Amino acid sequence: MKKIPSATVQRLKKLARAAAKKSHSPYSGFPVGAAILAGSGKTYTGANVENASYGLCNCAERTAIFTAVAGGEREVRCVVVYTPTKTAASPCGACRQVINEFGPQARVISICDSDDLLDTTLDILLPRAFGPKNLD
Repeated sequence: MKKIPSATVQRLKKLARAAAKKSHSPYSGFPVGAAILAGSGKTYTGANVENASYGLCNCAERTAIFTAVAGGEREVRCVVVYTPTKTAASPCGACRQVINEFGPQARVISICDSDDLLDTTLDILLPRAFGPKNLD
């Protein structure tokens, strides 16, 4: 995977924080924002969207990826997730699986309201993932 310039990562972090402000999280009060860098070089953002029927909620990471896919993208190079916490929170299992579909070696960065940071790759977060190659 190509190296992602530091300026691009900083821009994604800023976009993820801004995306959290658009969250619809009236039940949990836990706004999450995400920004992704697609294979084309374009960026997409997403916020978590809650629903009174809790099982129908959608995480910020998946919202951003689904928006990118709806825009014609098929590759995710980097995902930045912001949570309003003291420690960085990594993507949930469902989000890891969706990231895997489009970026099995994508860089994943989690930021928060402190200097705590998670900066890794999806294959570390989801080892031996099930994905498109398993259907061959």
